[in-house]
Amino acid sequence: MQKPRAGAAPSHTHAVCVDDVEFRWAGAHGFGLTIHRLAVRRGERMLLLGPSGAGKSTLLSLICGIAVPRRGVIDVLGEDLAAMRATSRDRFRAEHYGVIFQMFNLLPYASALDNVLLPLSFAPERHARVVRQRPAREEAARLLTALGVHGPLTTQGIAARLSVGQQQRVAAARALIGAPEIVIADEPTSALDKKTQDVFLDLLFGQVAEAGATLIMVSHDDRLASRFDRALDLSDIAVHGADA
Repeated sequence: MQKPRAGAAPSHTHAVCVDDVEFRWAGAHGFGLTIHRLAVRRGERMLLLGPSGAGKSTLLSLICGIAVPRRGVIDVLGEDLAAMRATSRDRFRAEHYGVIFQMFNLLPYASALDNVLLPLSFAPERHARVVRQRPAREEAARLLTALGVHGPLTTQGIAARLSVGQQQRVAAARALIGAPEIVIADEPTSALDKKTQDVFLDLLFGQVAEAGATLIMVSHDDRLASRFDRALDLSDIAVHGADA
């Protein structure tokens, strides 16, 4: 496997190191992004800021191994994603990442509990981490309760009938089950008012800290910056569009 370049930060202190990466979506006028340098410490809560269209979601796709750069190193937990085969990246993502999508991406006709359990179906190591502590359904219920979804909401009814705030918390519990090392959150608070945002972030931070995970969240809302260990504007580390 390709080793990180000499300038990359040591993997024992950083969860993610993106170094001199160039990427362009397919097509003659495909969006391009060049990231000069990004290093995220293990256990850090980092907020990545930028307006719509700046390339935040593209960067998340690169960090998650969904997109592959033309050049450069994407070192995650000591592994260079760019050097992996597609199937290896998929397995690595399933085992080591929890993702909170902007639109939540819940199975609409499944219960909250079944939605939270879903990632364990594709990640045997993650599943094993859960069952060493307690039965998987018990752990899913524990996470839901910790995030404010409890009682009949967990097993009765379907996810599509939950409120936006409840769906968001189910999505967070799904991302956190099995204690993944890295939690990625793509604009998870964009549909919430300020008070609900604060409540959700308090709950999310508490569970991320309990799991010892690294949190990378993207947003266009710089008012959230004070809540994080570090806030970084994408324009400080990347060039996008025709200049990439």
